[in-house]
Amino acid sequence: MEWNALLGSILTLTGSIFLFLGALGIYRMPDLYNRMQAGTKATTLGTMLTLLGIGVCHTEWLGQVLILIMFIALTNPISSHALARAAHFKGIPLTEKSIVDKLKEEENRLEVK
Repeated sequence: MEWNALLGSILTLTGSIFLFLGALGIYRMPDLYNRMQAGTKATTLGTMLTLLGIGVCHTEWLGQVLILIMFIALTNPISSHALARAAHFKGIPLTEKSIVDKLKEEENRLEVK
């Protein structure tokens, strides 16, 4: 087995594990905001590692894979943030276990002024 096939397989397996952990986090978390955070962080890293593993296995695809990884690294956190703010604006409640809601505190502070 060539070194790039072995390294690519290890990277792809590691990415798959992160994707699984992201799915498990979505299942286990108590509310939308925690689920979104768990899913975004784990799936961003998992997808990037899986794609990198494919790029290492198939070196002719490495350029396109790196472009996809950059795209995911830029868009996934931004879209997750936008969805979480929209959910908060819509009034979807946090879990009772949440201690601090900084966005609500900031909104209340701006209303007082």
